[in-house]
Amino acid sequence: MDPRVREHAELIVDHSTEVGPDDNVVVSASSVAEDLTLALCEAVGERGGSPFHVSFRQDKTRAAFLKAVDPEDLDAPDHELALAEAADVWIHVRANQNIADMSAVSGETMAAFRKAQSDVREEILDTRWVLTQYPADADAQNAEMSTEEYEEFVYDAVNKDWDAQREHQKEMVEILDAGEQVHIVSGDTTDLTMSIEGMTTINDHAKNNLPGGEVFTAPVADSVEGEVLFDKPLVHEGNVVEDAYLRFEGGEVVEHSAEKNEEVLTDILETDDGARRLGELGIGMNRDIDRFTYNTLFDEKMGDTIHLAVGRAYETCLPEGEEGNQSAVHVDMITSMDEDSFIEVDGEVVQRNGIFRFEDGFEE
Repeated sequence: MDPRVREHAELIVDHSTEVGPDDNVVVSASSVAEDLTLALCEAVGERGGSPFHVSFRQDKTRAAFLKAVDPEDLDAPDHELALAEAADVWIHVRANQNIADMSAVSGETMAAFRKAQSDVREEILDTRWVLTQYPADADAQNAEMSTEEYEEFVYDAVNKDWDAQREHQKEMVEILDAGEQVHIVSGDTTDLTMSIEGMTTINDHAKNNLPGGEVFTAPVADSVEGEVLFDKPLVHEGNVVEDAYLRFEGGEVVEHSAEKNEEVLTDILETDDGARRLGELGIGMNRDIDRFTYNTLFDEKMGDTIHLAVGRAYETCLPEGEEGNQSAVHVDMITSMDEDSFIEVDGEVVQRNGIFRFEDGFEE
């Protein structure tokens, strides 16, 4: 077995999820990721946990089910909910046989499925969960790389010193935690303001996402004003949406468009009321992710980018006792900040053209 696979597995069980004796661990991974699944089950056993491998939640098998079912009959099955309730740790490994497996599932069915799965999703989010990537051939092809090149890319981004990455990101966390108003400008297509007053900023150093490499918080739901053009493609359920545009008034999307697959963007926004509001502001800070790969798990962490998610706000970002924006979806969209751009917090520029004020090369 490639030693990088074992290193990846050990990072997952020791750093990301801290597996210990008697932990019930669900490993959700397709057959494509067999090596990582084997390494994970071995590592969990060595630490006294009990692994249980499931593959149904992967795209190929899920698509077969969803194409066969009547959307009106979708509900969270008791046995799947029971599994999530019994789990202490949930490890979800992405590894595609065909990146477009879900593209044949209708938007109506996907919206119904997301709503039906909300209770299961909430139970998983109550575990020590992590989402990660195995460098499968289909994902390499989607990223327009050879398999060998993609393996190098994935493991450079994943198998790294996460304590050092946390320290690198700490200063930006402190800036946002002390801030109230954020202003984001990129070229003449993005000019957006929002309040983050009272919100907590999370330093993502590969606890729930591996790779990590971002800082993120939740906007005050009704505070978002302005417009944003996402110049990086959105890949959603096997569909590629290009040049997605959103305009906000009073925190709500009042206008949207896309150059390609606009109907996919429309389906996302029409999932429920919360899908028309922002649940997350994220800033990419992982410099080992230096190219776009059509995989949000990596692309949203890329240096010189920000991402905004319509839909659900993460509870960890919210003041105690506040619900924040609720939705069955949480869909990240990315825009570049490498030129003609800045991020301002309370009137002070904290990033210009992708360079933070605490980095060499920053210009006032």
